[in-house]
Amino acid sequence: MQRNKIRFLPALLLTFAAGSASASSDDAWKDFADDVAAKCKEAATPSLEFARAVVDPFGSEHYGLALVTGKPKGGNGFVTHICVYDKQSKAAEIGTELKTDELDLLPDE
Repeated sequence: MQRNKIRFLPALLLTFAAGSASASSDDAWKDFADDVAAKCKEAATPSLEFARAVVDPFGSEHYGLALVTGKPKGGNGFVTHICVYDKQSKAAEIGTELKTDELDLLPDE
């Protein structure tokens, strides 16, 4: 009986380690997405009011990616910017504005 307990212990420890690694990985990805959203909204602040960011949860190998939408300062309607976040430097840049109502990406039926 004692021998079975000894064999069981390493498997139990591996199970707990895998579970905690997964949880910390989930937390790390959430922190990453939160940072991308914050930096992208900050990068859009000079041109947008009420900015909202939709973040690709993982990005690409080197970049975080997001769409930032808001009301253009001094304008009407809503525009969207593509935001690129450098994973190494943690700096974000936005592209030129795209009219949100023109982003009809669904195929015509």
